[in-house]
Amino acid sequence: MLPAKMVTTAFELPGYRVSANLGVVRGITVRSRSLVGNFFGGLQSLFGGNITIYTSLCERARSETYAEMCQHAQALGADAVIGMRYDATEVMTGLTEVLCYGTAVKLEPLPGREQNL
Repeated sequence: MLPAKMVTTAFELPGYRVSANLGVVRGITVRSRSLVGNFFGGLQSLFGGNITIYTSLCERARSETYAEMCQHAQALGADAVIGMRYDATEVMTGLTEVLCYGTAVKLEPLPGREQNL
């Protein structure tokens, strides 16, 4: 997987210049909430605060899509991903699509900044 420092929501990485744009890369997953998860989530919502069962589900979905996006970028030979974003859409009741996407790029260190890619 690409090092975390080489994935950014910005459109540039300090100390580097983009030498090639390799295109859009993405990771996608569709998640459903289970009947048991909905039950326990409903119970937690009665008391307010963080609904941990849903937080955990969302974090797993984002983590999976991030890893898939990084694998897609590596398959293209990218040094980094810029402009990374997440998006989520409810496909139908109880089914949510989570998408992680960005632009895969090749980088060159700026003069005087000899860094390992």
